Amino acid sequence: MALGIGMVHQEFMLIPGFTVAENVKLNREPLRRGIAGRALAGLVGDSLDTLDRARMRSDTAAALARIELPLDPDTPVAGLPVGHLQFIEIAREVDKSGMRAIVFDEPTAVLAESEAERLLRVMRSLADSGLAILFITHRLDEVMAVADRVTILRDGALALSAPRAELTIERIAETMVGRKVAERTAASTAREGALAPGARADAAPILEIRDLRVEMPGERVHGVSLEVLRGEILGIGGLAGQGKIGIANGVMGLFPAAGSVVFEGRELPLGDPRGARAAGLAFVSEDRRGTGLLLDEPLAMNIAIPAMEVRGRFLRPRRPLPRGLRSLALVDRAAVREHAMGAIAELDIRTTGPDQPVRRLSGGNQQKVCLAAALGTDPELLFVSEPTRGIDIGAKQLVLDRLVRLNRAGLTVVMTSSELAELRSVCTRIAIVFEGRVAGILPPDAPDVKFGLLMSGGRA
Repeated sequence: MALGIGMVHQEFMLIPGFTVAENVKLNREPLRRGIAGRALAGLVGDSLDTLDRARMRSDTAAALARIELPLDPDTPVAGLPVGHLQFIEIAREVDKSGMRAIVFDEPTAVLAESEAERLLRVMRSLADSGLAILFITHRLDEVMAVADRVTILRDGALALSAPRAELTIERIAETMVGRKVAERTAASTAREGALAPGARADAAPILEIRDLRVEMPGERVHGVSLEVLRGEILGIGGLAGQGKIGIANGVMGLFPAAGSVVFEGRELPLGDPRGARAAGLAFVSEDRRGTGLLLDEPLAMNIAIPAMEVRGRFLRPRRPLPRGLRSLALVDRAAVREHAMGAIAELDIRTTGPDQPVRRLSGGNQQKVCLAAALGTDPELLFVSEPTRGIDIGAKQLVLDRLVRLNRAGLTVVMTSSELAELRSVCTRIAIVFEGRVAGILPPDAPDVKFGLLMSGGRA
């Protein structure tokens, strides 16, 4: 930091109880000296100085404007959508004086496509002004769009370093994963997705949502009505802040919600996460560290605990116990370890072993642990939000293929993603959310212009 090197971390480094300005200026707060402070400066130093909040707000507003984020500096950080949090992290580094270089670690992983494009423009502008940028990403189109030079690491070793003009996306992908990556077009993947059993237009609904309203800050839902067909992979897309993330969070009871949700013909109580999971729903949250994981617990226990609570698995005695008595049972640690080893192999979780604390895993591997934990409850329907955020191209395909295989085995999946190409690669239908409501539902091979119109409030 003293040398002018900044860092935008993949996992957020913000204090939720502070405002945007307080986070941007953290440990660099400008001070204001009053009359008493000036009179006693020789005795008390700066102990009587107070925060210059007006300057904090003006500096933060300037930094936010520089990165094209229209946000009030006095807004509390708690509850803001993850896309906004990422831009606040960037504003903090941009605001620092004497910056010579900034490391961006997966800065677009949580952003919608339009936000990612805006960030790339900002990064290019910063570079043109003389700031050096180290851009760490798995999104190859972004590499080709803004990088001057490209360095590829594989298994901790340097695999390739060359000017971007000498490379193609195909060569980068092959170098990253050490094997050829088959190109998947929207049409071909749509056909593959359509092979899933039960993913038919005449299939009966397994989940019916009527006039759902969710009070999730930054992702409020204002009256969504939607049917999920048994056996399909339904995609939910849209720009950040439009409410797409709020749907799963509301149904699963993580935020206050109202409306009607009927699952398997029975009304599902809202505001009851345990009841939703007991009914046969599971959720992989977009906020893996805040919602999905027990960071200081071992990988094996993170995978097993949801199944213990919901299904009574991995407990002694082996016969199922009533939920109220499960806290009295002993954990079958051998069974927990065996199950974790299977998940590690199946999802290619890069770890030192099942006893490694989840906090020590990379973001992508933490996401795989969340997926393994949700699948351990044997759900009938899986909500999964941003399932491949922060995962490299090879692992991303592994996770998507895993969801498709589970779907073909009978699991209904509702997948929320900021990446339209990702939704089009596996989904049977894609619902686009705009201003908290479903703007329309399209097949995965619909033209780009139709998706763009729905995302911007037009009609497809």
